[in-house]
Amino acid sequence: MRGQAHTLEATVAGLLMLSSLIFALQMTAVTPLSASTSSQHIENQQGETGQGVLASAAEVGALKPAVLYWNNSSSRYHNAGVQRFYTSGPPDNRFGAMLERAFNGNGIAYNVYFRFQNADGRPITRQYVYSGVPTDNAVTATHTVTLWDDDPLYNADGTPSSTRLNTENMTYPMPDTGDNLYNTVRVEVVAWRI
Repeated sequence: MRGQAHTLEATVAGLLMLSSLIFALQMTAVTPLSASTSSQHIENQQGETGQGVLASAAEVGALKPAVLYWNNSSSRYHNAGVQRFYTSGPPDNRFGAMLERAFNGNGIAYNVYFRFQNADGRPITRQYVYSGVPTDNAVTATHTVTLWDDDPLYNADGTPSSTRLNTENMTYPMPDTGDNLYNTVRVEVVAWRI
């Protein structure tokens, strides 16, 4: 008789605990400020910012010159380090200024990559700006730029040079893949909160 009473008491206590837990979970609301939704909101905002920077740069004519911001004699982007890409901040051109305005003051790190094909169609990725290894919550924005054989490289001051993509002894890192179409480049911005 005593064992049955203890069993019944334990069962009732378990049901009471389970009922309390279910009631408490129903009372918890998920709001825009909850951890998971807040993180998702920040990621969405970073993705939209990256897409906006790329679209704006293309609209004002700053994206293609950034892709062609190459010093043919030193075989690297203007004022880039020995790695041939930017590691201590964005390039000193209009696109770099747009990246800096959008990300640098807001606690967001970013990398910029150029993705294109070599002459036999194999995909290649080149670093343009490197700020570090992206976190798991990094977001990506892309924009495509078409390069033509007669497109000029750009000088350090942002003006077109007399060197064209079809110039002999070209050191430009993207190869010619077709007739008068030089190559198609996907500019990719990967951003994450630091």
